Amino acid sequence: MKNKVELKKYLYKVLICSLGCLFLFLILNIYEYQTYTKNFNNKITSIVDSLQKKYPELTEQEIITILNSSVNNESSVLKKYGISLENESIIQENEKKYYEFLGLDIFILTLGFLFIIIQFLKYLNQRDKNINDITKYIEELNKKNYSLKIDSSSEDELSILKNEIYKTTVMLKETAANSQKDKLALKTSLEDISHQLKTPLTSILVMLDSLIDNPNMDKETKEDFIKDIKRNVININFLVHSILKLSKFDANTINFNPTENLIKNIIDKASQNVSVLCDLKNIKLNIKGDNKAKIKCDFMWQVEAITNIIKNCVEHSPLNSQIDIFYEQNNIYSLITIKDYGEGIDKNDISHIFERFYKGRNSSSDSIGIGLALSKVIIENDKGLINVESNKLGTKFIIKYFKL
Repeated sequence: MKNKVELKKYLYKVLICSLGCLFLFLILNIYEYQTYTKNFNNKITSIVDSLQKKYPELTEQEIITILNSSVNNESSVLKKYGISLENESIIQENEKKYYEFLGLDIFILTLGFLFIIIQFLKYLNQRDKNINDITKYIEELNKKNYSLKIDSSSEDELSILKNEIYKTTVMLKETAANSQKDKLALKTSLEDISHQLKTPLTSILVMLDSLIDNPNMDKETKEDFIKDIKRNVININFLVHSILKLSKFDANTINFNPTENLIKNIIDKASQNVSVLCDLKNIKLNIKGDNKAKIKCDFMWQVEAITNIIKNCVEHSPLNSQIDIFYEQNNIYSLITIKDYGEGIDKNDISHIFERFYKGRNSSSDSIGIGLALSKVIIENDKGLINVESNKLGTKFIIKYFKL
């Protein structure tokens, strides 16, 4: 804490009050001295005039000599009349003025003292008020009321404390809001997961019931049921693994191991992962690019991301077609483009294809809607950017890894 402004203001006021009282005392002292001198000189003048009238033979020089000579207090004639030269003024008017000036001195001292006391009490009162406000504010925070706001333009200790509490309030408010958003997101995700699992599980149960209830089912139908069950189990397994991976990203529990990797090696590995799917639809992967092109990334996770994108292209490509994959690098970024020649993505779906569990109008019945979302998260974690262009002639994914 610094800048004790309120205390400084109080000390400044005390200092100004003290200087004011000192100035008044100085003025009063000068006026008091002038008053005493005037009264005394008037009396001496009267005495001198009387002496000159009664003793005309006294010269002015003799009178001046008498006035400036030292007086023997022990032999002073005034003692005969009970007048003490040490403690009393022989001029009654000066005695009266003395008490008047003494009263003024006491009044000024009292006034200055009262001013200092009042300012000190005001300072303590304001401090107590600020402490009370902060106490009430903290009580409201404990009640999870984050709508309060502290407005303070001063820079004293308590104001700084208020501002720090306000910063904490904003942080708690944001945390509460994020927590609420996380809860809603979790609720939505669980609903989506439940919906995604419900269909294949229901289908599996129906087919298993059919197999159990019809032990004499013909072999061909039985084999079709078993294949469908296997396909649904594979989809469920893929969904569960994808959700687990995404949850790790959400929880920030994944440690990327970025290293320099050839883009060619990443694409070759991803191509191997989808080779069976490509063979089933007789789709050819045309891979071209700069074999020296590199990106700094986590190899296995980037393979996962590129695999999901190629898989998506394969799923939306017609039989006996092709997918073009091109890669290169320049001084700013490394580029990967993946283009299919399928039915394209509806323009209303383009802005949503990277959302979790989103299924576009042209999505297949087996689509889960999580692969592209996972790819986007992985690519962005490796300082990349992914965009998509689509029309009726096909879809192109454009991935750029910027060199930082």
